[in-house]
Amino acid sequence: MKTGLLHSHSLLAWVLMGLALVAIVTSLIGWFGKKPFTSTNSKIALFLTITADIQLLIGLVMYFATSEITKMAFQDFGAAMKTPELRFYAVEHILIMIIAIALLHIGKVKAKKAATDIQKHKISAIFYTIATVLLLSRVPWDRLIG
Repeated sequence: MKTGLLHSHSLLAWVLMGLALVAIVTSLIGWFGKKPFTSTNSKIALFLTITADIQLLIGLVMYFATSEITKMAFQDFGAAMKTPELRFYAVEHILIMIIAIALLHIGKVKAKKAATDIQKHKISAIFYTIATVLLLSRVPWDRLIG
């Protein structure tokens, strides 16, 4: 189970990054090209947030149930904060990922409520880009299965 979750989490990370890239590019094209905000844009946003939510769910199961790293960190949290790898997984990775996923959702909702198509694209582009930069900043690249 542990290996399956890790492989799923790693594979889904690539899917999430691909969807985020598509969402950012289509939003930028729509924003600067003054294009209408279509149902395709809405579907991309929906798939992006669903994928992020599934990724978060898998990550939370790993964090609380299967991760030896977080189990070690919880045994002595003070000492874990002094160890870069333990701190990364116990605090930094999960916190930044949750913030990034929240930004994806906020961007989706704010874009949906925006008055004009240009505003919808602009809001989407800004929120998705910030969220993606945050996601990329806390990906454990040395452990990501390719």
